[in-house]
Amino acid sequence: MGALEGLRVLDMTQYEAGTSCTQALAWLGADVVKVERPNIGDPGRAVKQGISAGPYGSAYFLNYNSNKRSITIDLQNPRGRELLLSLVPKFDAFVENYGPGVIERLDIGYDVMSAINPGIIYGRVKGFGSTGPYSGYKSYDMVAQAAGGAFSVTGEPDGPPMRPGPTYGDSGTGVQMALSITAAYIQKQRTGEGQFIDLSMQEAVTFFMRTQIANGSEWGTKAAPRTANRAAAPTDLYPCKPFGPNDHVYIMVVTTRMWDTLCAVIDRPELLSDPRFAEGKNRLANGAELHEEIAQWTRQHTKQEAMKILGEAGVPCSFTYDTTDYWSDPHLKERELVQKVDHPELGTVELLRMPALMSKSDVPMVAAPLLGEHTNEVLVEDLNCSDAEIAELREAGIVG
Repeated sequence: MGALEGLRVLDMTQYEAGTSCTQALAWLGADVVKVERPNIGDPGRAVKQGISAGPYGSAYFLNYNSNKRSITIDLQNPRGRELLLSLVPKFDAFVENYGPGVIERLDIGYDVMSAINPGIIYGRVKGFGSTGPYSGYKSYDMVAQAAGGAFSVTGEPDGPPMRPGPTYGDSGTGVQMALSITAAYIQKQRTGEGQFIDLSMQEAVTFFMRTQIANGSEWGTKAAPRTANRAAAPTDLYPCKPFGPNDHVYIMVVTTRMWDTLCAVIDRPELLSDPRFAEGKNRLANGAELHEEIAQWTRQHTKQEAMKILGEAGVPCSFTYDTTDYWSDPHLKERELVQKVDHPELGTVELLRMPALMSKSDVPMVAAPLLGEHTNEVLVEDLNCSDAEIAELREAGIVG
């Protein structure tokens, strides 16, 4: 049984910010019905990353849409709009992340849906939110990260701002929307009322900026700095053999005990009494020299060896995982991060599971749906449509 079994979600999302929200809800057991355009679907289906796009979608699409059902409705047709609205009373939540103005043109905003279903939880993701001078601006993950400040604290201190690699602007927003919908659903159990949730991707990124704000901006009076990989020495990234682009180990030393342990593990006890490194301020002032002293040890080991030696001794560290390490690392293999999922067109595909492991919520992963795969099923279950009615809707192009 899934933790959110009973929650029903109409999913009108695309690409990643919205789909990662409904993905999280589906992973937790919600019944998520994805509403897509006939013959086209979520444009994320056509983002080619490793698997060619088709009616089943790309690898990008597969990674954000497992455990969902797909129906196709032409919402630009008045009959299609009415069909969608007739489904609204059957669902607890509606989520969308289309560009500014799209929902308004379709006339399916919160005011319309809440009039039909006062219990509807309406989640809206926009780059800059639904109000304010920038609310009409379009956005993607990288735009949101720039707007949220993430670029400004990433990169070398004397270099330009840099884009972080992970998609915090998209998936970070999606997870926050999923949390908000879950909270609203719990509140609805008490009050019977739904609500409107307005989430800005820009503001969602600031959720991940609070440490930089607290440690570097002095209550907003100056910009938090870029520090690259180095924090207080000897916290830094160190090279390992065979010296490929990701053959590094990150070592983080926070306490005196960790510093003592590091020196012992790398068999350099004399560093403890070296006046250049005896105190934190000295280590900071002589950071480049200290880095080289430690790098002499890390260069003798692979990144995996360095992590094992340091980690077992109690020094916080990790080797630099690249995306192939998800499949080969023995720790992640034991925890089954990568799941094998059967797909009707592609055979077995391998996808990353939900990060949280819940002892009382068991929801097996199911492959992302084919475009419109569940149209008939949903129309029969929720609207009691006959085969003849569905055939007529399909003939008229209302559904795919």
